[in-house]
Amino acid sequence: MKPTLFLRIASVLTLIHSVLHTIGGVFSKPDPGPAAVAYRAMQGNQFLLMGHVRSYADFYRGLGLGVTICLTFEAIVFWQLGALAKTHARQIRPILATFVVGYLALTVNSWTYFFIGPVITEILIALCLGLAIYTAQPTKAG
Repeated sequence: MKPTLFLRIASVLTLIHSVLHTIGGVFSKPDPGPAAVAYRAMQGNQFLLMGHVRSYADFYRGLGLGVTICLTFEAIVFWQLGALAKTHARQIRPILATFVVGYLALTVNSWTYFFIGPVITEILIALCLGLAIYTAQPTKAG
């Protein structure tokens, strides 16, 4: 198998992760009960910070959208690296290794603070990136 295939799979998985994060996390409404009470408390407690009035709900939404933006751009970068891997597979290995470490760190974070869905997705992305590194062979001279 070629690294390009693994990078394209990682790209699609990352884009799916971004979409589901946005739908299920950033723009979902809290379930009735304790979650709704907690979210209302986050909205109701506003404070002045660096000249702007914000609430914890603002930070929650803003950080969630920030993660969505990062995941979307990572999906694009993985697709672009897939094209680059056709001619420069060995040269992109350090970049891929950086992303593998990052996704493993995200996996630990998701396991600690969230739930199994993102954990599985992040493990699969890290695995695809690791396989892209493993299958990157030196280009033949001449």
